[in-house]
Amino acid sequence: MQYSGCGRLRLSAWQPAWLNVLWLSYTSVKEGDDFRGGAAQTIVYGLGKDYRWLAYVYAVCLIASFAIGFNAFQGNTVAGAAADSLGIDRMYTGVFLAGVVGFIIYGGIHRIAKAADVIVPIMAVAYMLIAIVIILMNIAELPAVIASIVSNAFGLEEAVGGGMGAALAQGLRRGLFSNEAGLGSAPNVAATADVTHPISQGITQSLSVFIDTIIVCSCTAFVILLGDVYVPGADIDGVVLTQQSLVSHLGEWAKYYLTFAILLFSFSSVIYNYYLGENALAFMSKSKSALHVLRAAVILIVFTGAVAPAATSVFFFSDPMMGILAVVNLLALIMLFPTAMRILKDYRAQLAEGKEHPEFDSAKFADLDIDETAWPKKS
Repeated sequence: MQYSGCGRLRLSAWQPAWLNVLWLSYTSVKEGDDFRGGAAQTIVYGLGKDYRWLAYVYAVCLIASFAIGFNAFQGNTVAGAAADSLGIDRMYTGVFLAGVVGFIIYGGIHRIAKAADVIVPIMAVAYMLIAIVIILMNIAELPAVIASIVSNAFGLEEAVGGGMGAALAQGLRRGLFSNEAGLGSAPNVAATADVTHPISQGITQSLSVFIDTIIVCSCTAFVILLGDVYVPGADIDGVVLTQQSLVSHLGEWAKYYLTFAILLFSFSSVIYNYYLGENALAFMSKSKSALHVLRAAVILIVFTGAVAPAATSVFFFSDPMMGILAVVNLLALIMLFPTAMRILKDYRAQLAEGKEHPEFDSAKFADLDIDETAWPKKS
């Protein structure tokens, strides 16, 4: 089956979460040597053409929240960290970010992938090492910090006063911002992987939620709470708070270290957010002009977020957009749950037979809309 004359369709995997059910994207589109996929493709080819309007709603919200809204905040984060630790004017940071982002995104998905291959491991290892050092330096105080986190999150006072509900709401918002579980955004990238079975990529994707939330975010919380900078209720920027906490633990040099880590974190996030927007746009339109408009808009948004921190308040529409993404995506997942379980059972059956790397056989799923050139029949 052809998709807009651009290539073949294939079945690919989504990031697993939500009651341990694997999220499967029904199809992704092969354009030349590349694959595209995600929730919009799933809705159309999994639920049928009658749901195309819902797929368009999802695609528009994905562009608005990630490519536009989140990228403004990322530009602001980098510029704020550079200004606080290095004294670099926001204008210079904005020009630098816009230039590098433009160079990467105009190079296409291959350049994006190459940049991520270098940036992501460096940023993760560098940040984790410094966090582990701080935790070990204050290991005796760690149990008290963990107890404080739990008691403040689920204490009686918070529940009675309504604070628990506010904490849960804020936690949900920040959790979605951190790992995107439930939004269907990560599958846009996961669908580009070339694997022997869709479940294999789904299992790999599940690790990202654990790393983002349980490891990285928890380490940041420990760095802050083990220091003496944080004051409950104080209005202070999160990046500045983390920098000052690092300084309190390790000295002045630590804020430069964090600035470097934030630059890598934010830059990788910008190119990732852009790719989500590009993928959503590719679903709606194959126009080269529309693609250039999106790229120019992303570059401008990153620059604006860096040089005009107050302007980022305009982009708080990202939160409600995430809500719409979650509702649409989870609705599609519920409707496709039987299909997901069929494919999961196929994977488990092959493992039980002793296969180390199960292979997907499209002949077993003749009723599904699967591209046999991408997933050939094995029997």
